[in-house]
Amino acid sequence: MDWLTITPPIVAIIIAIWTRNVFWALGLAIWLSETLIAGFNPFMGALGGIDRAVGVFDSPYNTRVLLFCLIIGALIVYMHRSGGISAMVERLQNSGFASTPRRASLVTAICGVLIFVETNISLLTTGILGRPLFDKLKISRERLAYIIDSTCAPVSVLILFNGWGAYLLGLLNENGVDGATGVLMATIGLNFYAWITLVVVFFTVFSNKTFGPMAAVEQAGLKTVAASGTGMFNEAPAPASKAIYMALPLLVMIGGTIGFMLWTGNGDIREGSGSQAILWSVILGTVVAFFCLAHSRRAKGELLDIGFKGMGDLLPAVTMIYMALVLGASLNAVGMREFIASMASSFPAPWTIPAILFIAAGITSFTAGTSWGTYGILVPVAVPLAVGAGVPLPLAVAAVMGGGVFGDHCSPISDTTIIASLASGCDHMEHVRTQLPYALFGGVLATGLYLLAGLAA
Repeated sequence: MDWLTITPPIVAIIIAIWTRNVFWALGLAIWLSETLIAGFNPFMGALGGIDRAVGVFDSPYNTRVLLFCLIIGALIVYMHRSGGISAMVERLQNSGFASTPRRASLVTAICGVLIFVETNISLLTTGILGRPLFDKLKISRERLAYIIDSTCAPVSVLILFNGWGAYLLGLLNENGVDGATGVLMATIGLNFYAWITLVVVFFTVFSNKTFGPMAAVEQAGLKTVAASGTGMFNEAPAPASKAIYMALPLLVMIGGTIGFMLWTGNGDIREGSGSQAILWSVILGTVVAFFCLAHSRRAKGELLDIGFKGMGDLLPAVTMIYMALVLGASLNAVGMREFIASMASSFPAPWTIPAILFIAAGITSFTAGTSWGTYGILVPVAVPLAVGAGVPLPLAVAAVMGGGVFGDHCSPISDTTIIASLASGCDHMEHVRTQLPYALFGGVLATGLYLLAGLAA
């Protein structure tokens, strides 16, 4: 049954592209995966899918991710209604920092690079800041989604003083790697896909040029509205008030994330809990935004109702993320990742191993919708494979790391891709469609570089 384990995510991707409805795609994939687990019994597969959905909440990480994605809706609408977002946009444009499409894109890209502590907080913060700037300057939200998605994740696997670094360090230690910290640091220069992606993003920013489906979207003047339901951004912008009403909640959220990462890691940010830090900081930032709105006197007696409306607007997007988590858990149970990992070790030429690991990680991340899950299954494969074949360990690990991000960038069922769409207010399938050529370009170049590096090693 091994080969059947890859059919649920493949079916999900085909249906998502065909119908442009991710909910049907994820739901059917969950049912198919659980049917396989239930011995091809479709009725028991449906019941198993329900139990799997309940089991997602057994993971504190999953629960925190869903909660902060919901609560962020209240934070956004509070900053919107207080006039803080409009004031910040005016301030950036009047100061000249974001007065042109090139400068607005550059501000957004730099934010994506600087906020490297946690991918989701980076996506959300840069999306919140960039969306009104892009709208005012008539830049497509597809471009915004691409910029934030293609800076936040690559930077997270290059600047490893975050949850990603701690997770990978733990995986290396668990698999008996001596000097795991040194190995991890050595992957930075060998993570070809991450570097290529950042170079392409900044080339796009400075040249102010796009190609492929994204260019067609921008030439047609399309301004997509999020299918995930961010309705408060379909309203007319609130009159500008004070930029501090946006700046203060965001600074509290970003500073809180760093502080809570240090706290939960006992002073070591790499050991901190990213999911705990971001949930606590989002709640804290939302409380500050609540009081900013109260101080603006623009929502007398409606403060709680406004917050619930903001969360309600994001409920479809949170449901999408939830279903992606359910599918990931089901695919893990059916053994899909182990099957793909076994394929990576079936090629005899040692010099091809880095490229094979990159492609295997990309396929795993693409079909499962998670780079973290990909690392969990492929790092244990990459370590003995590299040692046995005489391939430099940092090269093999870097290939897995970059491949996980590459697959995420191509996948319509990736949680980070969904959050990028949510944060930018872009239709999710449009984001996947317009970003795909950029990701494939980087993936092809990275594969070639891993083949050359394998030969040189």
